[in-house]
Amino acid sequence: MLHRQTVDTTVLPPGERFGMWLDLVARTSAPLRITSAHVDDFAARADFVDLGPIRLVEYQYPSLDATRTRKLVRQSDPELYVLALTTGGVGTSSQDGRHSEIRAGEFTFYDASRPHDVCHHAIEPERTRATSIITLIPHAALPLPPHRMAALYGGRMSGSEGIGALLAQFLVQVTGHPEQYHAADAGRLGAIGLDLTTTMLGRHLVAEDEVPTEVRRRALVTQVQAYVHRHVGDPALSPRVVADAHHISLRSLHRLFEAEETTVASYIRDLRLTRCRRDLADPALRTQPVQVIAARWGFPDKAHFSRVFRAAYGISPQTYRESTSDPARIVNHPASVVNSPAAD
Repeated sequence: MLHRQTVDTTVLPPGERFGMWLDLVARTSAPLRITSAHVDDFAARADFVDLGPIRLVEYQYPSLDATRTRKLVRQSDPELYVLALTTGGVGTSSQDGRHSEIRAGEFTFYDASRPHDVCHHAIEPERTRATSIITLIPHAALPLPPHRMAALYGGRMSGSEGIGALLAQFLVQVTGHPEQYHAADAGRLGAIGLDLTTTMLGRHLVAEDEVPTEVRRRALVTQVQAYVHRHVGDPALSPRVVADAHHISLRSLHRLFEAEETTVASYIRDLRLTRCRRDLADPALRTQPVQVIAARWGFPDKAHFSRVFRAAYGISPQTYRESTSDPARIVNHPASVVNSPAAD
C-alpha cells in the first residue's frame, strides 16, 4: 500500500509538543513564526503521503496563527507552492495584498518562497481541532507561467464544485485511505493530483489555454472516470450520456480515450462487471439474487448480464458465486487429482 508517515506530538510530554511542531513545519515546507493559545499542550498530528511530484500532508492541530516573514524567506527558500484545503475549522490567508477567509471545503493557494500570513482556528477550540490537507508542489513541477501565479496568492477557491470538487475528493480519498492503493501507484496518483491542481488553477486564472494540452486531456479523463464511478449503477449510462454531461461531442469523448487503451463503453462495462463480481463474492450479500446484484450495477437484463459476465470471466455468475462460497473445495480439488493413485 502507499506509505504514510505519521507524526503525533502526543508521544512527547505536553511541554515539548509545540517545539516538535515548529521543527516539523520547518522541515516539511518552510519555517514559520507560529503563535497559539495552546503552546503549553499542543496536541497535533500530521500524516504524510508522498506521491512522486507532489506531497500530501493531512494536518490536525489546535488553533494557530502563522507568519512567514521576509527574514525567514531569506534564511530558507523551499521553492514550493502550497495548496491548502480546509476540512475543518475556519481560517484566513494573506499574500501580496490579497486577504481571504477560508471555510471548510475551500482551497487557498500561496507561494512558500514569499512572505505570507495564515491562520486556522477550530470552531470549538476546547473540543475540536482545525484540520486541513496540504499539497506541496515544487515550483518546477507546476506547468503554469510563474508570472501569472501571483494573481491567485492568498485567494479562495471552491472545493465543492467542478474540478475543485474532484480535486478535493481525490485528496480526501488518498490521504484517508492510502491502504487502498499500491506503492507502485504513487507516481501515477501524483500525476493525477498535479493535473487536477493545474487545471483548477488555470481556470481560476482564466488562462486555461496556458495549461498544457496533455494536462487538460488527463484532467478531463479523470473527471469523466469519476462521473462514471458515480453513475455506474444507472442502466441508462452510455458514452452519449457521458459526453453530454461534460459538454463535449461523442467524437471528442472517444478521442479522449484513445490513449487510455480502452473505449468509454468498455470502461463502463468493465467497471459494472467488477462491482458485480465483488458483490457476488461478498458473504454478506449471499442471500441476494444474482439478478438483483446485476440490476444494482446497470445490468437490468439477466440473460444479457450472464452472457457478458461469462465472456469476461469464462464462468457464469451463479457458478462464480458458488465457487467463492466454498474456497476449501476449490483449494482441495487439485490436491485430490495430484494424490490420486497412479494408473496401472
